[in-house]
Amino acid sequence: MIPVLICALVSLSVAETNLDILYPELEHSRTIYVTENGPKFNVMAEQAKVVTRRGGNVTLPCLIQREQQLPPSRKMRIKWTKLTSDYLKEVDVFVAMGYHKRSYGTFQGRVQLQGASPMDASLVMTDVTLDDYGRYKCEVIDGLEDDTVVVSLELEGVVFPYFPRLGRYNLNFYDAERACQDQDAVVASFDQLYEAWRGGMDWCNAGWLSDGSVQYPITTPREPCGGRNTVPGIRNYGLRDKDKSHYDVFCFTSFHKGKFYYLIQSSKLTYDEAVRACQKDGAQIAKVGQMFAAWKLNKYDRCDAGWLADASVRYPIYHPRRRCSPTEAAVRFNGFPDKKHKLYGVYCYKENN
Repeated sequence: MIPVLICALVSLSVAETNLDILYPELEHSRTIYVTENGPKFNVMAEQAKVVTRRGGNVTLPCLIQREQQLPPSRKMRIKWTKLTSDYLKEVDVFVAMGYHKRSYGTFQGRVQLQGASPMDASLVMTDVTLDDYGRYKCEVIDGLEDDTVVVSLELEGVVFPYFPRLGRYNLNFYDAERACQDQDAVVASFDQLYEAWRGGMDWCNAGWLSDGSVQYPITTPREPCGGRNTVPGIRNYGLRDKDKSHYDVFCFTSFHKGKFYYLIQSSKLTYDEAVRACQKDGAQIAKVGQMFAAWKLNKYDRCDAGWLADASVRYPIYHPRRRCSPTEAAVRFNGFPDKKHKLYGVYCYKENN
């Protein structure tokens, strides 16, 4: 009898293997059978997108829905992470399980659960920074079950093209990051550039974006900018080598808490004199991003060319008029004049106490 039993077991094993090959849908049937009662909880967000400004406070919504007969679980784990722009990595933000809570990195001391109820996993974030912009994932784990929801955090702000004194197309990706940071900004995302294009931005020089791609926005097609017979849109060079490729950059900045102003002087100044004049007034010479934020977000308007921190000379026109950007509202750019011999006014920036 023993040989017969062995043969029977082998035959059954082969039969199962053949069935799996011939009828793969049986595997799916088994999966459906196991989960036919559905999950015992799920998570949801009342809003898929929330909008704030730099320095503001915001709540990222995440609500837990459980079967009513189930009691709250002390072992339920709530985890918030930030998704990178390429979705390849997740950055830890906050984790909570029962009384144990922990925040990470630059979020330490700035994030906590709203906790309006035991089923509220919403995250409160204070003193929002430019780097906080992006997509956040709320994940809730309870035993063998888990569910997630993604919420976008957007900032009110302005995108501006930038290149340094060295000239156009001199920045690799990491230089571009530093260049934006030096001007009180960060490298813009594609979504931010897209919104700027929808608002009328037209710029014929390619620049880095935060995902490592190189693109530029065109509202009026013309020969040097992709061709006259092309449609308006964002021209895309694709992903480029972050070390070896060199382009300009699109920066993004938001509201600032300080005071941006033109310093009234009895005479024009060299660059070094401009720096000292702001310092004497208890301020610092203003950065390019601070001028763009004041112009776009606070409607700052002045028809006086002035030095900025990167030794460029610019002036912001919110209300176009004769002799002052007659055709459009814009931050006008006078280039990078000789720092020792050319004379201009100066724009300063003073932090609020």
